[in-house]
Amino acid sequence: MNPMTHLLLASLAFLATHYVSSTGLRDVLVGVLGKAYLAAYTLIAFITLGWMIWAFYHAPFINLWYLVALRVVPLVLMPVAMLFFVCGLTTPNPTLVGKSHLLESAAPVQGIMRITRHPLMWSFALWAVGHIAARGDAAALVFFGTFAVLALSGTWLIDRRKAATRGESWQKFAAVTSNVPFAAILSGRNQLRLTEIGLWKILLSIIGYCALLVFHHALFGASATM
Repeated sequence: MNPMTHLLLASLAFLATHYVSSTGLRDVLVGVLGKAYLAAYTLIAFITLGWMIWAFYHAPFINLWYLVALRVVPLVLMPVAMLFFVCGLTTPNPTLVGKSHLLESAAPVQGIMRITRHPLMWSFALWAVGHIAARGDAAALVFFGTFAVLALSGTWLIDRRKAATRGESWQKFAAVTSNVPFAAILSGRNQLRLTEIGLWKILLSIIGYCALLVFHHALFGASATM
């Protein structure tokens, strides 16, 4: 099989696996598998991810564009992506699985949630877009593009599902937050309060970013600064 075809198939399988949870097929599988559904879903997700990573590293380099100026794009985007990632993991968020009850709290919108209600998704999207721009080859476009498509479409799918299942509590939450970062703030529906994010989260993000710069070549076989 052509290596690029292999990568395309792996990427499509990875996407399909993740989109199952947003279709009626999920309810069918839950009915058949019961509590084993989550374990099966997680296993298949990791298998398809491993397949995609393997296919990416075996795909040929097919140059689509190369601009030296674009090499700095991930260096600029990754600090923001890292902050979104750290905050997304450490901030109570009603958009996450099993956290819908937070919509009923007195103040569900704090910290990074004022900037975007999907910090984790946007962290992956920024990471992916930055690497696509810097690399400029076909394999990177497919590989990182898959993550970008999944992350950005995921924000919309989550919003749609929450709106359908949580009704008025979701509408109140969505009215003062935004999917697109800073949109709610720029439109006057919320305010930027950096003190709510927490200094330790910002410091942890900086440390994580610096660690990636230092160990990027050792971990991924490519320098982050060249």
